[in-house]
Amino acid sequence: MEKSAGVVVVSEGKYLLLKYEAGHWDFPKGHLEEGESARDAALRELKEEAGVAAELIDGFSHRITYFFTREGKRVPKEVVFFVGRGDGHPVTLSHEHTDFVWLSFDDALERLTYNSAKGVLRKAHDFLSKNEKR
Repeated sequence: MEKSAGVVVVSEGKYLLLKYEAGHWDFPKGHLEEGESARDAALRELKEEAGVAAELIDGFSHRITYFFTREGKRVPKEVVFFVGRGDGHPVTLSHEHTDFVWLSFDDALERLTYNSAKGVLRKAHDFLSKNEKR
């Protein structure tokens, strides 16, 4: 099973979404490197993909699993997401992405492509609503 980690980044009540080359909107995420923790991978991928640093908020992680096709084979994938507060730096996209946007919860929910990502956003938003000021 492939393992990845990502961050639901919030700043001033808005969530960061990235548009991937394939055309879908999702959160910053990527593969764990050998010996790397999921938290470290999530922060590294955020920096690599968006040029943004974030402070992860303790108490939230959410795993999703799905399958994708590579070279004609069905591959299982697990992604663990964390919630992080953005550092306010401007977004600098990597070559893997074509656009980005900061959106309110409702607008982000509408823009996200996959239902699994929408579920992650709902859980992150509920967590933030109950535990902190955004």
